[in-house]
Amino acid sequence: MADFPFAAVGFDLDGTLLDTFRDLGAAVNHALDLGGFDPVPVGSSKDLIGGGAKIMLARAVDAQGGMPEEDFRALYKAMLKYYAEHNAVHSVPYPHAREVVAELTARGVKLAVVTNKFEEFARSILTQLDFIAPFETVIGGDSMGKGPDGTFLSKPHPEPVIEAQRRCAQDPAYPGSFAFVGDSTYDVRAARGARVPVIAAAYGYCDKPPHELGADAVIDSLVGLISALEAL
Repeated sequence: MADFPFAAVGFDLDGTLLDTFRDLGAAVNHALDLGGFDPVPVGSSKDLIGGGAKIMLARAVDAQGGMPEEDFRALYKAMLKYYAEHNAVHSVPYPHAREVVAELTARGVKLAVVTNKFEEFARSILTQLDFIAPFETVIGGDSMGKGPDGTFLSKPHPEPVIEAQRRCAQDPAYPGSFAFVGDSTYDVRAARGARVPVIAAAYGYCDKPPHELGADAVIDSLVGLISALEAL
């Protein structure tokens, strides 16, 4: 245990720790129905996840011709309201997620969640699933505030991953003791910007073929995570 190479590990949420696409898809379709758009197949919501709920809805709306910005903002708010009330109906941890998290904790590894989902939603889902206790911190897409351009400092910006290191008592100036796990280009780019190694979750909602994400390693299941971390 003492020879484990990382003192802390950060996880993306959707498509990495939790399988959430059914609840996200239901929220998107609720909003599309309100806006007079056709629903999208719930399974296709996997292809929309990554940049956060706003981008997810925007892609679905744009695929059907788009709508004025003011109307879209109202629709987005309606989607968030629905999701706040129905965000853990079908969402579940991936196979082996609880066991791997427990094993890492037993080894003394500090754990963080870094997601583009709003922090309130992330904490709500993890709490409802009785899965929040192992994590030192949960950093959402809105946790770091907004940058000079008025947009949230969320992944692929490195700042959420850097902040996760700080909250796990790791010095970002020496990032070798922290690793990140995610399933998208947003995750890999954020980890690269923070100068930490990154493992791609091939079982997730990858927006590119897993081996083309540019990660240091790829796992087909969380059961392979610890050995992949040890190999790094």
